[in-house]
Amino acid sequence: MFEQLGLIGCGLMGGSFALALRRAGLVKRVVGYSKSPSTTERARALGVIDVEAPSALLAISGADIVLIAVPVAATEATFKAIKHLVTPQMLIMDVGSTKRDVTEASRRALRERMGSFVPAHPIAGKEVAGVEHADADLYTGRQVILTPTERTLTVQLKKAEQVWTALGCHVRLMSPESHDAAFAAVSHLPHLMAFALMNAISGQPQGQDYMSLAGPGFRDFTRIAASDPKVWRDILISNREELLAQSKLLQRSLAELELIIAQGDGELLEQLIEHASQTRSRWRMSSPSRNPK
Repeated sequence: MFEQLGLIGCGLMGGSFALALRRAGLVKRVVGYSKSPSTTERARALGVIDVEAPSALLAISGADIVLIAVPVAATEATFKAIKHLVTPQMLIMDVGSTKRDVTEASRRALRERMGSFVPAHPIAGKEVAGVEHADADLYTGRQVILTPTERTLTVQLKKAEQVWTALGCHVRLMSPESHDAAFAAVSHLPHLMAFALMNAISGQPQGQDYMSLAGPGFRDFTRIAASDPKVWRDILISNREELLAQSKLLQRSLAELELIIAQGDGELLEQLIEHASQTRSRWRMSSPSRNPK
């Protein structure tokens, strides 16, 4: 389908996309660029990319599909770096976990060229970073959210849907605003909770001793606390309005449980736990077999 992929950001997400695209027979050549030359060299040595580009601009030269896989805070600078070579025939996507800020960045930086950009968020990832962890199966069976704007070219949106579907993904369309509100609740807030819990326990004098006693429940709940700090710093700050709104709702729910526990009202506590348990069980039955990050 594509002659050349211009990959900006040759880490886990970008590298996995390149491997998946290549395995599906959808691209003939991959040209990659990363801020760190050693990352680009490693990507070529691993067969993730074919050619190392010295800049983001040169990475997209001659490309008919471009993937921007950089921290969300670096997206606008990346758009500015490549805008002179963006054409209406080029499909440009990102993999950022927030979409309203990325869309606004495309308006400011790409301007009349932003029709080629289809904002994308594949609900996939690992708790390890780096191109050495790139996996052609990373996106298989996962959801991918596309958030086109009023200026997104219909032909490019269609191509984006076809690409992700060909990689085995379930594609869903949302507005950038709806996306950020939803993922503040189901992704960004859980990460914030995991970070806070680990810091709360480790900050206690006996914290390490407590953690040595922890079992599978603690392991599962805190798994995402091991996520890339720089990536999640950017995500939490960029979506802070929606995240803080969700955090207030969580604090209200937690305060309610604390009050019931303090009052020793076992019957009401059991009812609230039962409600949470049933809600979780129904979600498990209706969700894909591979859960989102």
